[in-house]
Amino acid sequence: MKKLFTVALTALMVLVLAACGSEGGSSASGDDGSASGSDSGSKESKTIKAGIGLNDKHPQYKGLLKFKEIVEKKTDGQIKVETYHSGQLGDDRTMTENLQTGSQEVTIPSTAPLANFVPAFSVFDIPFLFPNTEVADKVLASETGQGLLKKLESQNLVGLAYWENGFRDVTNSKRAIKSIEDFEGLKLRTMENDLHLDAFNKLGANPTPMAFTELFTAMQQGTVDGQENPYATIYLQKFYEVQKHVSNTHHIYSPFVFLMSKSFYDNLSDENKKIVEEAAVEAGKYEKKLNREANEKYLKKLQEEGMTYTEISEENRKEMKEAVQPVVEKYKSKIGEDVVDNIYKEVEKAKKETE
Repeated sequence: MKKLFTVALTALMVLVLAACGSEGGSSASGDDGSASGSDSGSKESKTIKAGIGLNDKHPQYKGLLKFKEIVEKKTDGQIKVETYHSGQLGDDRTMTENLQTGSQEVTIPSTAPLANFVPAFSVFDIPFLFPNTEVADKVLASETGQGLLKKLESQNLVGLAYWENGFRDVTNSKRAIKSIEDFEGLKLRTMENDLHLDAFNKLGANPTPMAFTELFTAMQQGTVDGQENPYATIYLQKFYEVQKHVSNTHHIYSPFVFLMSKSFYDNLSDENKKIVEEAAVEAGKYEKKLNREANEKYLKKLQEEGMTYTEISEENRKEMKEAVQPVVEKYKSKIGEDVVDNIYKEVEKAKKETE
């Protein structure tokens, strides 16, 4: 009996030790659910829906593909990036609102529509603010330029980088524009931005705001006479099919802003936050390079397609600048006097550095 009890006790001890060993072994090896969970902070599985309004031939979309490539490679596929072009997810304003609600993760609008969310971004709508891209680059990289990106957080948005739309130039189907008088009565499509509307009114035009996705049809049907956009957009959207004239008004330098939903960004690990930040900047440099090359190429192509090209003299551009100055003064308080003053200071500083 005593022998039988000893055997039973020994068997019980073996079972207990086996159970303890199994529990301790799982925790140490990291093979069970709870242990792998401790690693899960850096093992995210997420999808970024990234949409833009321009088509898949534009440098902006190629930059978006570069962002996708970098993010998916550096996260080992933990973060997937789905790309949408041609307004498939809506216009700039709609997509920005999608980011706020968390139904979309990334979009890259021009700064003009962003002024509806953060009025300070209207500073980039001041006509004839930047003389060239070199000055624009320096101002956007400055503390003032980067400070504007931080203002987006109050709108549940994160501004990760500036990309480039470029200098905006006017096209129309009526006449060549070489001086301020040539704007008189032209129905020009503009973005939904009050400063743009007032500026074109001062130039003598009849500005008409509408969604970009409606623009081609509006020009084709004569609802508007023309529009204003960089050469790459004009060519790739085939506006030459419904427009006769293009002039290098260079009235506004328009940056793109790479936006991410704040709710999505906040839920990323620190490691993946850094990856998407660096990817947005790196892809932006790539996009700017492509965009500048494209604008030179596409101006030639627009002329090959039959559009007449008109150079604006510095004297005539100066007259245009003076005509819209009251608009700048009108909006200075709405934009923020400190923002406007700081931007002008950065412009002057950058001019001296690039001379």
